[in-house]
Amino acid sequence: MAKGHRSQIKRERNETQREMRPHAKLSYARIPVQKACYVLDSIRGKDYDAAIGILTYSPRYASAVIKKLLESAAANAENNMGMSKSNLYIAECYATEAPTMKRIQPRAQGRAYRINKRTSHLNIVLDER
Repeated sequence: MAKGHRSQIKRERNETQREMRPHAKLSYARIPVQKACYVLDSIRGKDYDAAIGILTYSPRYASAVIKKLLESAAANAENNMGMSKSNLYIAECYATEAPTMKRIQPRAQGRAYRINKRTSHLNIVLDER
């Protein structure tokens, strides 16, 4: 039999499973997962400075959003955990599917076509070398 109230048990479990590496998350980004993954694949495992360089000169729209998210994760590492930006690398970066906004496009003869405006949740986890 478990000791304590259900909320106490959950609180203790969450403390042990909390992510201790610096990270940043962007929810409901107006980028399809597939397009975000092209950019995330290019920076996965790279040093912070190299990743910033790749994102700066990448022509894709997602690269500007991901660059801002990466800078936020690096600021979290520097301010909250006392890490140096020069020692950071991207340990994990992934995009998961978020709700899709469904819109209607009028077509000929009274028909209507569906337009799916896809969104995603972006996550970046950094670590020190």
